[in-house]
Amino acid sequence: MATTHTVPRSGATGAALVLGSDALRAEQVADFARRPDHWEIRLDADAEARMTAAQRVKDDLVASGQPVYGVTTGFGDSCGRHIGPAKAAALQRNLISGHLAGSGGTAPPEVARATMLIRANCLARGYSGVRVALVELLTDCLREDILPLIPERGSVGASGDLVPLAYLADMLTGNGAVVHRGEKRPAAAALRRAGLTPMELAPKEGLALINGTSFMSGYAVAAVRAARDLAAIADLCTALAVEALQASSGPFEPFLHTQKPHPGQRTSAARIHRLLEGSKLAIEHRDRVGANPRLAGEGYQMLRTGLQDRYSVRCAPHVTGVLNDTLDWVADWLDIEINSTNDNPLFDPEAGEVHHGGNFYGGHVGQAMDALKLAVASVGDLLDRQMAMVVDEKSNQGLTANLVRPTDDTDYDSGMHHGFKAAQIASSSLAAEALKNTAPATAFSRSTESHNQDKVSMASIAARDALQTVELVQNIAAIDLAALCQAVDLRGADRMAPATRAAHERVRSVVRFVDRDRRLDTDLAELVALIRSGGITAVLPGPGPETAAELPGQPRRSCVH
Repeated sequence: MATTHTVPRSGATGAALVLGSDALRAEQVADFARRPDHWEIRLDADAEARMTAAQRVKDDLVASGQPVYGVTTGFGDSCGRHIGPAKAAALQRNLISGHLAGSGGTAPPEVARATMLIRANCLARGYSGVRVALVELLTDCLREDILPLIPERGSVGASGDLVPLAYLADMLTGNGAVVHRGEKRPAAAALRRAGLTPMELAPKEGLALINGTSFMSGYAVAAVRAARDLAAIADLCTALAVEALQASSGPFEPFLHTQKPHPGQRTSAARIHRLLEGSKLAIEHRDRVGANPRLAGEGYQMLRTGLQDRYSVRCAPHVTGVLNDTLDWVADWLDIEINSTNDNPLFDPEAGEVHHGGNFYGGHVGQAMDALKLAVASVGDLLDRQMAMVVDEKSNQGLTANLVRPTDDTDYDSGMHHGFKAAQIASSSLAAEALKNTAPATAFSRSTESHNQDKVSMASIAARDALQTVELVQNIAAIDLAALCQAVDLRGADRMAPATRAAHERVRSVVRFVDRDRRLDTDLAELVALIRSGGITAVLPGPGPETAAELPGQPRRSCVH
C-alpha cells in the first residue's frame, strides 16, 4: 500500500483525493469544484517517486544533447529547430506568453478548479518529467482558492487545451490576473498574500502544463454532474405531469420495462413509479379501462376515456433513460481521461527513454460531450412538450387555459390574465436553443498550425456546449416545475403522492402560486438556483429495488476501474 504526501487543506471535512493514484473520479472532481472545503488533497508517494525518476530521465536526455520535442526543440511545426540546454528554460516562458491568445467570457470558478485538479492529477502520475514542486504549487493554489481567469475560447482540443491552459501556467509563474477567494487581483499579489512563491519553469514544465485535456475535462465533469441531477428532475416533472393531467400510471409499471431492459430506462420508470406511489390524482390503467363499458355485439361506441396518454408522458422513461445510459458511459470515459497522462512527450522512468505521441488529443471527451448534449437537449424538448400540454385547455384535461386561477371575477374570465402563457413561450425558446446546440462540434475539425495539427478534436467546444445545454434545460425544468405545481394546486394538491408533495413544497418555497399576472423571472431564477444546488433532488426518492434485479439473459454492464 502506497503512503501519501499530504497537501493540507484547512477546513477540509470530506474524503481525500489522492493524486497520481489513478483513483480520481469525475463525480469527485465535480463535487470538489463546487465544495472545495469538503475535500483534502493528497499526493501519492509512489507517484511522487515516479515524478522524480522521470524528471531525472528528462534532465539526463537534455544534458546528453539529444533533441527532445518541446524541451530542446521548438513547438509544433517548429520542432525541427534544436536549441541548446541553456535556452531550454527560456523556451518554456516564451511558450506560455505566446499562447495567451484566448477570447470570450471567463470560465466559471467551478470549471477552473476542476481544470487545476485534473491537470495536477495528470502530472502527478509521474510521466511528464516535471518537478514535484510544480504539482504542490498547483494544489496549494487550490487550497487557497487562487483561480486563473481562463478565457473560454481558443482551444481546438488536439494538442491539448494549449491556449486556455496557458493562463493556468501563467498564474503559477506569478503573472496575469486571478480570482483569490472571490476577489480579482494580480497573480503575484495573490500568491504573496497566500505565502506562496511563483515558479520559474524548468525545461518541459510549461509544455506539460498546457499540452493536455484538462480544460475540456473541467467543463465535462461539470456537465455530467449537472445532467445527472437533471435526469432525476425530469422524472419528477413527468410524475407531476401525470398527476396534473390525471394521466395513467400504467406506463411506469415494472413489467413493461423488463421487456425493454435498458438500464437507464428502467431507472427512470422506477423513479417515476415510486414518485407516484399513493397518488390519488394518477389513474391506474385498469381503472381507466374499466371506465369504459364493454362493447356488446358488433356495435360501435366512443370511449369515455382514452386508453393511452401522449408520448411526452407515456414515453418519458424512454427519453430520460437515454440520458441516464449516456451518463454512465460518459462518466466511464471521463474517469479514464482524468486519470491519464494526456501530455507529450512522456518519459519512461524504468527504461530511461522518451516517447513522442499524441496523448494530448481530446477525441474521447469530444465524442462524449457531443452525445451528452444531444441527450440533454432531448430531455429539454420533452419537458417543453409537457409544459405546452398542461397550459393548453385543449389537452390539459379540464384545467383552465394557461393555468389561470378559476374565479367568479369577470377579470379572469374576460382574458385579463394569462397565467403561464408567456412562460410557455420562454420555455419553447430555450428548447429551440438547446436543440440548436446539438450540432456535433467534433465534426468541425480544422487544420491548424501550418498543418502540423491537421486533425483536431474540437472537444473543448463540445464540452462547453454540453454545459451550456444543461444550463438551458435547467431553465426549462424550472418553468415546467412551476407550471406543473400550479396545475396540481388547481387539481387538488391534497391528493398528490407523498413524494411529489414533498417536491411540490420545495418548489413552493421559492415560487408562490400565480393568482394573477405578475413577473415570473425572479421566482424562476430562484428555482433554477435551487435546481443547481441540489435542493430539488435532495427530496426525491431513489429509483427503487426493481432496477437492481438482474434479468435472465440481460446482464447489466459493470465497469471495473
